[in-house]
Amino acid sequence: MHKISYRIVQKYDLIAVEDLAVKNMVKNHRLSKSISDAGWGKFLDYLEYKSQKYVKTFVKVPPGGTSQTCVCGAHVPKDLSVRVHKCPECGLTADRDVVSAMVILQRSG
Repeated sequence: MHKISYRIVQKYDLIAVEDLAVKNMVKNHRLSKSISDAGWGKFLDYLEYKSQKYVKTFVKVPPGGTSQTCVCGAHVPKDLSVRVHKCPECGLTADRDVVSAMVILQRSG
């Protein structure tokens, strides 16, 4: 986690992440082991303190709706099993995680 967080901070001037309530997410018994094993909370801590150390901008964005919103602003509801985002408003078709990342970036500014 140290090496990856260092690389990210060295490569980007702005790091925007969802402000996830990791402690609450671990309460979901089906996901808790995976979330704990991944070390999400610790990784975000590393990104934040390294961003401060190297004078980079670190922004936590409220997570509400980032995977259910298009970059055009349209609400596009989908189940977790749906991996492709298809916006009926603007016609954007892309990987759901890529679109979520773009929404997070929009909300960071």
